[in-house]
Amino acid sequence: MVEPLSSTKANFPDTRQRPGEDEPSPPLSSPEVVKPPTAPRRRLLIVELWGLGDLVIATPFLQAASQRYDVTLLAKPYARELGARFWPAVTVHSFVAPWTAFRRKYQLWKCPWRTIFRLARHRFDLGLSARWDPRDHWLLWILRVRRRLGFPRWRSEMFLTDRLIRPEPAAHRYEHWRAMGEALGLRLPPRHALAAPRPPGREILVHSGAGQPVRVWPLERYASVASRLRGLGYVVQVACDPDQRSWWLERGETGVAAPRRVSELLELIDRAGVFLGNDSGPAHLAAFCGVPPFTLFGPQLWEWFAPMHPRGICWEGKPCPYKPCSDYCRFPAPFCLTGVREEEIWPALLRFVRANLGEPTANPPANGSPAAYQNPQAPFQTT
Repeated sequence: MVEPLSSTKANFPDTRQRPGEDEPSPPLSSPEVVKPPTAPRRRLLIVELWGLGDLVIATPFLQAASQRYDVTLLAKPYARELGARFWPAVTVHSFVAPWTAFRRKYQLWKCPWRTIFRLARHRFDLGLSARWDPRDHWLLWILRVRRRLGFPRWRSEMFLTDRLIRPEPAAHRYEHWRAMGEALGLRLPPRHALAAPRPPGREILVHSGAGQPVRVWPLERYASVASRLRGLGYVVQVACDPDQRSWWLERGETGVAAPRRVSELLELIDRAGVFLGNDSGPAHLAAFCGVPPFTLFGPQLWEWFAPMHPRGICWEGKPCPYKPCSDYCRFPAPFCLTGVREEEIWPALLRFVRANLGEPTANPPANGSPAAYQNPQAPFQTT
């Protein structure tokens, strides 16, 4: 009879220790591979203290830099919500510099000195600002950043260790970030090559707000355009700044949205297929989210601040001898923008909408707005 395999001594030798025998040596093992310690990533401080649109333009740089450095960003509080979606690896410190106010810029006692003193103890390896601004350069210096990069102006090179050559004066603001990237060995794509995701929705998002009143196209004209688009069968969602909401409600726009947070604005953009609005942060954010914007420019130069979308359209306002005026208009009203009539933009706007959304398939509800233009051939109401 064949002995079962489980009891065969040849297969299972007796390894029990007997009295008087030495303890068996442990089996040989492969030598442990000791990996060299990885060098810690260098700490990079980025200063971008201005508007939402400026942060959107800086986003490709922030994304690229966060892959190589431990990045800390000094920016206004809404940068936290923006970063949660676009650059989650970046540490954001809220910083409202007094010189970013429209009036009374140099009340330096309002400067967040506690934040400055706390961050100065970090001794960042590198720091930079892509703005041509001596105040940012001074801030990098007072924060005790070891290596400070910037475009010198008004002898601000005294605060910098690396003085970079500024791009051409007519260059888009994004080119400043590309120059910063080259200085750090980061290759950013040219603006026309930035890949935009496909628009996620079918709505037309009309946003009538802006950072300053001189950048706002008259609300009556937005209402006329929105009503006419609805008359053609398109779904239009009106959004505005909180201080404009009562105006829209008085005109029957019961579905108007007045987002107060970046996350609320992103919810509207995610439903949109095209965007119509002023030279503003929402236009830049829509473009970067893949929604083609039709942007109305007034006191600023579109060559500097065009939203970064390959199918976006910038409508240039009327000429003015003081343009760009940095929003400090010398006239009772910004005629560079108020002089733009509905009749002027309508043909281009309609081509833009049809090119991106096609023809509407059915007449949707009017979203609470009176349908003043049920006839697509009705004339514009001018103001």
